[in-house]
Amino acid sequence: MKSGDKKLTTNRAKHLVSTKFSPPRIGTRHVPRTNLLAQLDRMHHCRLALITGAAGYGKTTLLAQWRQARLKAGAEVAWVSLTADDKGYASFCIALLEGLRRLGIDVGVDLLRDESAVNVMDATVAAIVDAGAKLTKELYLILDDYHYVEVPLAHKLIQKLLDHGSDNLHLVLASRVTPPLSLTRLRVMDQVAEIESVDLPFDLAETRMFVEENLGAGKINADDLGLIHELTSGWPSCLQLIVIMLKNRPDTRAILHDLVWRSSDLQTYLSEEVVAHLPTEMVEFTEALSIFRRFSASMATAVTGNAQADELIKRMEDENLLIYRVDTDDRLAWYRFHPLFGEFLTTRLERRGSEQVQELHRKGARWFAAHNYLTEAVRHASRGNDIDFATQVIEQSAPATWSLDYLAPTLRLLERLPEDELFRHQRLLFLACLTVSLTSQPGRAKAWLNHLKDSDIQTHPELANGVLLVRAAIAVQDDDSDRAVQLLEPVRDAPMENPFLRYMLLATLTVTYSMAGRYADARRLFDIHPIPLEDRGNDMAMVAESAGVTAHMLAGDVREAERLGSELLERSTREHGHRSICANLCASLLSDAFYELDRIDDARELIANRFGLLHSSVPDVIVRTNMSRARLDLLQKGPDAALAFLQQQIAHLRCLGQIRPVAHLLAEQLRVQLLKGNRSLASELLVTLEELAQRHSTVQGARAELPALAALARARMLRSEDSELTLKALQEVHDFAARFNRGRLGILADLLSADALEDLKRHDESLEILTRTLETARRFGLVRTLLDEGAMTERLLVGLSRKADLPPPLREYVEELLGKLTDPFSANATTPRPRRMSVPEQQPVLTPRELEILALVAQAMSSKRIAHTLDITLETVKWNLRNIFAKLGVSSRYDAMVWARNHKLID
Repeated sequence: MKSGDKKLTTNRAKHLVSTKFSPPRIGTRHVPRTNLLAQLDRMHHCRLALITGAAGYGKTTLLAQWRQARLKAGAEVAWVSLTADDKGYASFCIALLEGLRRLGIDVGVDLLRDESAVNVMDATVAAIVDAGAKLTKELYLILDDYHYVEVPLAHKLIQKLLDHGSDNLHLVLASRVTPPLSLTRLRVMDQVAEIESVDLPFDLAETRMFVEENLGAGKINADDLGLIHELTSGWPSCLQLIVIMLKNRPDTRAILHDLVWRSSDLQTYLSEEVVAHLPTEMVEFTEALSIFRRFSASMATAVTGNAQADELIKRMEDENLLIYRVDTDDRLAWYRFHPLFGEFLTTRLERRGSEQVQELHRKGARWFAAHNYLTEAVRHASRGNDIDFATQVIEQSAPATWSLDYLAPTLRLLERLPEDELFRHQRLLFLACLTVSLTSQPGRAKAWLNHLKDSDIQTHPELANGVLLVRAAIAVQDDDSDRAVQLLEPVRDAPMENPFLRYMLLATLTVTYSMAGRYADARRLFDIHPIPLEDRGNDMAMVAESAGVTAHMLAGDVREAERLGSELLERSTREHGHRSICANLCASLLSDAFYELDRIDDARELIANRFGLLHSSVPDVIVRTNMSRARLDLLQKGPDAALAFLQQQIAHLRCLGQIRPVAHLLAEQLRVQLLKGNRSLASELLVTLEELAQRHSTVQGARAELPALAALARARMLRSEDSELTLKALQEVHDFAARFNRGRLGILADLLSADALEDLKRHDESLEILTRTLETARRFGLVRTLLDEGAMTERLLVGLSRKADLPPPLREYVEELLGKLTDPFSANATTPRPRRMSVPEQQPVLTPRELEILALVAQAMSSKRIAHTLDITLETVKWNLRNIFAKLGVSSRYDAMVWARNHKLID
């Protein structure tokens, strides 16, 4: 190289724009990525931090936040923003060396003298190492947008710096794709801090913080917030666009979904930042697949006719092209698009014309049908306007293929068929009766049952068993649990080849036993008819499992319900999706459990936008979800919001004939009116509730609860007027709770009784009941049952805390409750505290899947490698790691691994 060329090369760095070495400014309304920053804080002993993720997922903002933290800690940090101009070796080296110079590492070796000379690179790396070792500070070099680097020699240079760099020099790479670096040895040595695509989206709490920072607190309700989070999947750039749109057009919240994906700003962003960089073949390929909820390579080949589908999908995954792997037990690898990216692609696809779109649906329907994916086959046949094929698929389907997911598109198909046509297809009619019997339409199911022909029922054994189950399901909808038991007990142990009907029997009988307080009988069902391992992904089997968890909730054992329900929700979401029936039922259970455990934000998150649970499920689910929602509104929005919600739901449920849910909500209305001091309105509600209870005073099924609800409401009204009559009413409540084993209701009745006895100056009796009640409540983990009584609970607990001989565990529980007590109208959204290791019964219990993941973490595997090893998705790995951290009270993979090793759970 000539001397003039060398001088030019040396001086080129001076002509680079200054912004190339300046991080973006962090606005005052940013969301601190606390969890991700905690992961990056491990960087002080790592050679490399690697952040990979799709466009707009906040990699740069995260690093800008972390840079500030490192500077405050006294480190030296240099920032290099790479661009498309740096894809060549020479320009990359100039930017790299300038970044190092800003750290105080100024090397005189000219890397550009001979790109093929390995000794030049080695000499340069040696000079960098020597210069860095002479500096006493920790040095961090951030290379943002590393995906622009293409030349292999540049990656080789970075590899050498990682392998031989000084201990105080740390490299930080942010990239849309995983760079071709060999990191196995560094991972084994715990020298890599990794944040992958699945880690980058905002969680619901961060979405809430972002929206409130930009729109103001309380400007958007929980359901809209949940919808925004669901639509965006926590995609930061998209959230930014939504906030801007809502600022400019606040009246458009009612059409939020359409507002988001039809936004010209979002369309432009996706066009310029995602699609513009793709070849035409890839764009056409992704558009064709966008109408499907999931796709695999073989399915994509059949639908698009592209023989290179496998390679195209692999490229999409490697480049983080807003697609995610879907967890299934299939040998096939399934994928889905980010919801908004999928809708964006579908919009582009529609420009080809409706006939082409319908043809894609029809091709998909036939592929799905041929491979026994009947749910998708029916859905896409319907959307391809091929009703005959959809009907044919349903009629010819084997009973073993039935599922809740399958029945949902069947019901939508039924809505497009005239009833006369439906009645001509007896098998389809039976499935219609089965489907409707599981919703809040028992009258419709009864009417359709009359059109099933006896000859067809006799011919098909599954129809004979199924009709019995339909009648039992209708009885459950009518709250006639005794009738359901009478129908099902005679066939409880009868062989049933159809797995859907077998698990429907198990679920229905478990529900009816639980409503009768026969929890031992409910548990025994699962001993007699265990769910085999191969059926644990069956959605109706999961519904049966959720019924088993319900028994724990009704008994008051909230800790056990939370433990079982969390695992079941994770599994049902993984297998069948966030919106599946089994996931919704688990969400209802867990929301109730989280509310009771005072995990308020978690409870709200679980039931946000799950309107079917509020309106059209079985009575017990409707009660549980509506009560959770009303109490969350009371805590977070105040009594007026809670009363408005209750009034709206009571009117709706009266129209559906849901008597028991109406009674529960009337009782809750009365409680809230008393909190507001509106005794006259509360008295009117009591009259209505007692009239309702009187009409059902002799009922023996689930509606036998109504007189107890009225007695509890009466006790609340009498508390300040007549303590003797209060005790009499509470005895009625206590008797019902004892008869039907309703744990939380019994504890509430005893708590109110202790207060009444205290008012009557019967202190010893009050203290005895209170002590016994709190021991049981502590064992079950109850919190809000006690906190929701506000000042009354505080007064009783203060008195009990003065007792000198109170056992230490009970004293600790009392003090914890006193610490949580607030005014009834205030929000109490406390974070669950780490479990105290000194209490044996609260030792964290890890599931087999969590232990399996921890064992792989101990092998220094990345989350993506763990996902591939276990054949699960990155989202599932992330879910399990979050649960592990919460259970152990730690914040990093390393700390979790150390805990597990110390407790000899992994090698």
